[in-house]
Order: sequence, then C-alpha cells, then structure tokens
Amino acid sequence: MRNRKKEETALFVTGWSLVFVAGTLFLLYKLLPLPYDKLMVPCIFYSAFGLYCPGCGGTRAVSALLHGQILTSFICHPLVLYTAVLGGWFLISQSIERISRHRVKIGMRYRDGYIWAALGIVIVHFIVRNLLLIVWDIDLLEHIRLSP
Repeated sequence: MRNRKKEETALFVTGWSLVFVAGTLFLLYKLLPLPYDKLMVPCIFYSAFGLYCPGCGGTRAVSALLHGQILTSFICHPLVLYTAVLGGWFLISQSIERISRHRVKIGMRYRDGYIWAALGIVIVHFIVRNLLLIVWDIDLLEHIRLSP
C-alpha cells in the first residue's frame, strides 16, 4: 500500500513537471518565430521500409490536439488522446484530493492496466494503419494538414 502511494506521488510530480515543461516549450514556440519544420527529422523506419513505425503520427496528433482537432488527433495517433485524457484526469483528480487534504477522495489511482491498455492501443494502431496502407493503399497521414 505504501509503495503505491510513492508511485502515485512520483507520477503526480512528474506529470505536473511535464505540463510545466510542455507549457514553456509551447510559449517559446509561439513567441519565437523559428522554422521548426526544418528541425523535424523524417522517420527512419518509414524511410527504410515504407511502413509506419508505432510512433508515427504522434507529433501531428499533439499538434492537432493543441488546435482543438480531436478527431484528427485520434486518427493521427490515438495514444496521444488516451494519454491526454487519462493523464489530465489523474493530475486534476489528484490535485483536488491533495488540496482538500484527502477529504474529497476522487484521486485516480495508478493501475498497471493503464500501461497495458496503452501498449494495446499502440499495437492495434500500428497494425491497422499499416494494413490500410499495404492492402488498400490508404495513407491516413498523407492528407492530414494541420492549421497553423
């Protein structure tokens, strides 16, 4: 039981740290007009094999989510939306419980099943997207253009 509390505290601190870092990077992106497109490296797996790697579409999914394009984010990579919803609820619910000094017991608890579900999402997404590409010649990422 005590070990689970340490895990949740570590996740809580790490989560808010990542939110802070992501927010800082987002502000820098908005304030500094640099050609960030030129910094993006093409996927080595896609370049070598013509197939999507398990992470392909993740950057587009984050960008789409930040622009409020939820369906596009899901199509690009469903793990991003899963992580945003699950991680967001974890941070908000844990914050409420901690601020209330554990009087309001709504804090989401860590379960290994969340990690297994994420792995399942990545595997299914990898298989479905590459089957669409190989069998039906449908490239989901080719036509997705994100608004600036």
